[in-house]
Amino acid sequence: MHYETLRVTTPGGAYPVLIGPDLLTHAADQLRASGTFRTAWLISDSHVFDLYGAPLLARLQAAGFSVRHYTVAAGETSKDLAVAGELYDWLIGGGVERSDLVLALGGGVIGDLAGFVAATTLRGIPIIQLPTNLQAMIDSAIGGKTGVNHRLGKNLIGAFHQPRLVLCDTTTLATVPLRELRAGWAEVVKHGVIRDAGLFMQLEALDAGGHPPPEPARSTLLRRAVAVKVDVVNIDERETGERMLLNYGHTLGHAIEAAAGYGSLLHGEAIAIGMHLEACIAEHLGMVDTAFVARQQQLLQHLGLATDRPAHLTADDLLARTLRDKKVRAGRVRWALPTGLGSAVIRDDVPEALVRAVLG
Repeated sequence: MHYETLRVTTPGGAYPVLIGPDLLTHAADQLRASGTFRTAWLISDSHVFDLYGAPLLARLQAAGFSVRHYTVAAGETSKDLAVAGELYDWLIGGGVERSDLVLALGGGVIGDLAGFVAATTLRGIPIIQLPTNLQAMIDSAIGGKTGVNHRLGKNLIGAFHQPRLVLCDTTTLATVPLRELRAGWAEVVKHGVIRDAGLFMQLEALDAGGHPPPEPARSTLLRRAVAVKVDVVNIDERETGERMLLNYGHTLGHAIEAAAGYGSLLHGEAIAIGMHLEACIAEHLGMVDTAFVARQQQLLQHLGLATDRPAHLTADDLLARTLRDKKVRAGRVRWALPTGLGSAVIRDDVPEALVRAVLG
């Protein structure tokens, strides 16, 4: 079995991130290497479990592991305290112990939800992240940020809880729907803009024409994007400095996603729009030029992502939602904004009038 290993090393925990094909097939070996546990509690969604959960369950049980499973509805609406409550009932009612292990099998929704439940059950039980889509592999499964949504904003209820292992089985990307796959590439573009100009230029060179990159380019780009996330988390686990740059596109992107109604826009679709709008903010501040904004917009569109704000979302609503963002300090929104290809900074002095002008 061929895979690459990166390593997260933070005060909250150190663990490997494995990237390669068919890793779920050999998950029993990786679980055994990650430590001893009494019971594994597998959390997935109704779509992913049908594809990968049942075979994984059978393999783990055949290897001698005790495994229980629970599926939630697929989609962003499952990132909710009510669904977390169902999982608490299942875990606590089933006699979960601190020596047990949670397995999160799915995309960003499952990783965030299961991670939050693991972080808050018995004041914290171990979790292994098994991401099955692009966005989760390169971003949400790595770094220990967990949470659920609130009606007033995305990810406003959560905790930092580092996993014991992240296992990225690239074979699962073959079954990700095209729209969801496109959405995942928004985060890859983000990583290129804020930290890795070479990654951005590799994406440009593919000239995807509205389609996600094919193999073998996809795996190369995936590994490079994961390396960006691992490097940033190793520098700043708790998002007090460098890690805040990963929020590029997310301040307005999260506002757009929430205002549109969770599930109306995929996370990556909202982030692509947010990146374009936040690049325009940077342009108005003299941080980047018009050519940069156009170059980023062209790449996003070539990957099949829209960059226009949905017309029915008002500037007043979006501005109000940015002020409820978890990154706000002393009433000031902290924006991650690009200064050029491969670099970005945090600004807390962006005038509201400028944001309103960009929103139109």
